[in-house]
Amino acid sequence: MPAPSPTANPSTEKAPHRSFAWRLAAGALRVPAGFLFLLRTPALWPLFALPAFLALVFLVAGVILGLFLGPWVEARLGPAPETAAPWLMGGAALLLRLATVGVSMALGFGLALALTAPVLEQVSRRVEAKVRGESVDLGKGLGFEAREAARGGIYFLAAAALAFLIGLIPIVGPPLAALWTAYALAFQLTDPPLTRRGLSFREKRAWHRAHRAESEGFGLAGLVAMLVPFANLFLGPAMAAGGTLLVLDVEARERR
Repeated sequence: MPAPSPTANPSTEKAPHRSFAWRLAAGALRVPAGFLFLLRTPALWPLFALPAFLALVFLVAGVILGLFLGPWVEARLGPAPETAAPWLMGGAALLLRLATVGVSMALGFGLALALTAPVLEQVSRRVEAKVRGESVDLGKGLGFEAREAARGGIYFLAAAALAFLIGLIPIVGPPLAALWTAYALAFQLTDPPLTRRGLSFREKRAWHRAHRAESEGFGLAGLVAMLVPFANLFLGPAMAAGGTLLVLDVEARERR
């Protein structure tokens, strides 16, 4: 059994010589790195089928739901026509509809992630084994892993619902919702490697607080990739691979 990793201590201090912007970019680059890793590893391709199919179904459902709810949200939360200039009305309507569609897509993607969690865990495990030669497993048992996976999935879905409400706040709502959704997405996609290291739900939250820049960068890049046609179909496996690479990067930096 591999020795416990430094990741198991969420309070480990970050490297002081690297700026927040540098670490934000480093986290964001793990998403394209995940795509490249999967493209260069044909042995993982058979695992793509189910996540890609469910991603397509739920992303399309999210777009339809967002378009359907957009006028309803605009009518109830947009400025009244008699109290606002036409340009303000148009801008507010656009922001509200974009926020509604974006959060609906994130919610649909979250459902796809929850349903394909066992497949994504296998992707993560194989990525780590290929990079390190072995996959860390502290042996807390299947029950612990199942509970943690369920907690992570519920947390992400609850976070997506909260992001929807935040996104309805005029002007500041959409960017705040994007930041919150990015954090939740990063939390969900780094869940498999952190669970294998024996971290509980509370300890994972501490890990993401300690590495907030990397986590936000990774999640924001994932949100951008969600809008790219065809690439978003494989975003689940790619982010599972990228999240694993992110955890390994943090561990390597802490060892140094």
